[in-house]
Parts: sequence; C-alpha cells; structure tokens
Amino acid sequence: MIKRLCGLLWVFSVSGVSAQSQTALPEHIVSGREELTRQRQAVMAVHEQQARDCWQKFAVNACLSDARKVRRQALEPIRQEELRLNVDERQWRTEQREIRLEGKQTDVRSPP
Repeated sequence: MIKRLCGLLWVFSVSGVSAQSQTALPEHIVSGREELTRQRQAVMAVHEQQARDCWQKFAVNACLSDARKVRRQALEPIRQEELRLNVDERQWRTEQREIRLEGKQTDVRSPP
C-alpha cells in the first residue's frame, strides 16, 4: 500500500508486500527524506504566512508573486537534495535486485 505525504514524498507500507521486498532502506536515505520533509514543511509554513501578510497590502498580486519567488528559491536546494537521494535509492534497489538475481541463478545451476 502506498501513502502520499507532503505532496511529493511517498511512503510504502509493507502490509501487502512479499518478504523479499521488505528489506529496509538504508538509514541515510530514510533520515535524509525525513529531514527534507521537515525543511519543506518549514518553507511552506513561511510561505503561507507571507501569503497571508500579502493580503493586508495594497499591491496583493505583486506581493504574492514575490512570495512565490522566494518559496521557489528556498525549495530548489531541497529539490536537488531529493533528486540526489532518489539516485542513491535507485542505485541501492538495483544492487538489491542484482543480489537477489545472483541467488536465483545459483539455485537454478545447482544439481537437483
């Protein structure tokens, strides 16, 4: 079962997953994603406050535009780090798959 959190983060629950695929992700990936989620939530909270403050000004649209620009600039390093974690996770999953396949190949080649 897949659950969506914070707009971009996907969390996988293992209730309907086979025992082989229940291998836990490396700690640096899990902790990195948690930290990025906290950072993203902080940026979004600041943006929401700035947007609320904009409604008290005369030039609402210009203020909102500036607030969105600041939000995008603050989220860009978070997005880059998220992309790096995605690469690490894909590499780790590929390694795990190769390990499983090597185990299956030795089972097939062994005499009955």
